[in-house]
Amino acid sequence: MKACVVLSPTVSKRLIARGVAALPAVRRALETGMIVVTLGTTNAFIAEELLGVSIDRGAFAAGFIDDRWNVNSRLGEMGEIVIKDGVRVEMGPDEILASLSAGDVLIKGGNAIDPWGAVGVLTSAKTGGTVGRYIAPALARGAELVIPIGLGKAVFTPISEISQEIGIGRIDLCMGTPAGMFPLHGRTVTEVDALELLFPVRATHVASGGVGPGAGSVSLLIEGEEKDVWDAFTLIESLKGEPEVELEGTG
Repeated sequence: MKACVVLSPTVSKRLIARGVAALPAVRRALETGMIVVTLGTTNAFIAEELLGVSIDRGAFAAGFIDDRWNVNSRLGEMGEIVIKDGVRVEMGPDEILASLSAGDVLIKGGNAIDPWGAVGVLTSAKTGGTVGRYIAPALARGAELVIPIGLGKAVFTPISEISQEIGIGRIDLCMGTPAGMFPLHGRTVTEVDALELLFPVRATHVASGGVGPGAGSVSLLIEGEEKDVWDAFTLIESLKGEPEVELEGTG
């Protein structure tokens, strides 16, 4: 059986969050280990799935792109969300770094995904921001990096090339905040991955974009046994009406 679905950006985020929560490494760390959910709008949905409570998504956005490369004026209202042995705990960056070890999970979103599955994240802080603080220690210690990212962020140039072309000091004119791009290496979870984690189906990205309610949408083809396709289709239908993420720019 085949079915076509259209996912709005918020439905994509919720679906990806469900997929991340279904990852074996995340389930293990949720029972006995530490999960660090770094700032990001998709990551806010993931925190909600893991904790079963609502998150102030606007305050959890590290930055966002509207008609600029913009920095969220609410940045700093919330820090990373840390879950230890299934319970949310308050930990500062230094405590997180001291505790992070093999078997733990660091969740970090991205801004671009290329045709080869490589993911890049824009970094507007001269110290590298979240990437500079956590990525190298996490990988050095054997923690797992999970990278949730929607296919609406697909680019056609290799991330390795983009990262060599842009940078805070290389940009002469910019709509918003100049940034570099850091290539991320870990377990990527897109809408396609999420569906295939949740159901025994095959999903294919077939189109992007639209107008009105379809602006920024991702269209997928779902294939599999009739019951499995219906189950996946029904889940996506149930996610419609997910509230938009409310953000504030810097003016």
